[in-house]
Amino acid sequence: MSCSVLPSVPEARPSWLWRAYQHLAMVLGLGALALICLAWLPFALVLHPLLPQQLGKRLGRVAIRKGFRAYTSFLETCCSCRFDLDVLQEVGRVGPVVLVANHPSLLDAVLIISRVPNVACIMKGALMDNLLFGAAARLARYIRNTEPAAMILGARQELEEGAVLLIFPEGSRTSDFPLDPCHPTAGLIAARAKVPVQTLFFDFSTPYLGKAWPLFRPPVLPLVVRLHPGPLLPPPSGPVEDFTRELEACLRAGLCLAQEPSHA
Repeated sequence: MSCSVLPSVPEARPSWLWRAYQHLAMVLGLGALALICLAWLPFALVLHPLLPQQLGKRLGRVAIRKGFRAYTSFLETCCSCRFDLDVLQEVGRVGPVVLVANHPSLLDAVLIISRVPNVACIMKGALMDNLLFGAAARLARYIRNTEPAAMILGARQELEEGAVLLIFPEGSRTSDFPLDPCHPTAGLIAARAKVPVQTLFFDFSTPYLGKAWPLFRPPVLPLVVRLHPGPLLPPPSGPVEDFTRELEACLRAGLCLAQEPSHA
């Protein structure tokens, strides 16, 4: 099954006033995120060595979720963004689960974390050391991806403690739409922890903040993001390679179906 799901940019050229608003929305959006991160930075730096690990983790994750929720509300109110994330209301209510989704934009993790309590993220080492995000991520005890064995053990422990684990199985933002090849990480962790894998499909009206979209290129507004639910896959009972192929096929099929109504 094949389909092209790279969102298309509207062909009509907007007026100069609307283009000016799109530039303003970009500045406001990026500035708001930076301010939220900087406001929490000194508290995260101080609390990380002072608080017991479990208390620091709970506080850190609540702060990130509330901060990202405030940020997404700001984008909807002031920056002509529309986020349909209702599917996330039920995530995590039936127990620990591995969340997997396609990764078309830098906004993906922000949107999921803003709606789901007690999310444990697997993050790139560079982001864990980033000035804006690093201190908050370390306080929340997010998991580095630099050491595979430690990453899998840490993820398994988080799931055993009841967390929701967020993984983008492509490993990075999508470069070859609709989906880059999937890595076996989600399957390995789900098999070790014996938890199901919930699939999700992002559908962006335009590829804003995708791999080919420069950070300071204005968005095409309104920006509409829909998150569609996919199948809940049981933990692998056979070879992880087989599960990874099944997962990738499931994501590709779901992305095709998710795109059809919005671009009919």
